[in-house]
Amino acid sequence: MNRIGERVKRKRELLGMQLNDLAKKVGISSSALSQIEKAKSYPSILTLKLIAENLYTTVGELIGENESLFNNPVFRSEDMGVIEVNDSGTQMFMLSQHDASKQMDTFLLKFPGGSDSVGLFKQHTGQIFAYLLRGELQFEIDNRSYVILPGDTIYFNGKRNFRIQNIIQDISELLCVTIPHD
Repeated sequence: MNRIGERVKRKRELLGMQLNDLAKKVGISSSALSQIEKAKSYPSILTLKLIAENLYTTVGELIGENESLFNNPVFRSEDMGVIEVNDSGTQMFMLSQHDASKQMDTFLLKFPGGSDSVGLFKQHTGQIFAYLLRGELQFEIDNRSYVILPGDTIYFNGKRNFRIQNIIQDISELLCVTIPHD
């Protein structure tokens, strides 16, 4: 919460706006706005909304909604952990930080020999892009079959009826990017 004031001040100064001008537009005293910027008081949600509107931004930006990706865009391999395993043994790993503001999710899927994707994409009804890192996979999409090899990509709508099957006995690894449906 202490950073709200810093963000308000930074945004106001970027716009070249004087403190008293913003205060007047928002309908609060210059002293009240100064207290907000110095984190000595916190604005009501209505005041914060008016500040955001007059700074041509969003309340989310002022409260730091997007800062985790902005401040730390790197996701270390040691932070990667299994987020789901289905009945056939396929493992799904998240490849980025959890952040409510993300517009896409990235996963690594490890398919043991003969395993499939059943149950892993139940929440993903938007678009899916996949890149095969190693192995050989068969995609069944609406009763059509596609076999992909390392270096191949596939892009489709997750609302379609689909299943991914590892058709070799070795491990296959698939990089997936999903974009949620609005």
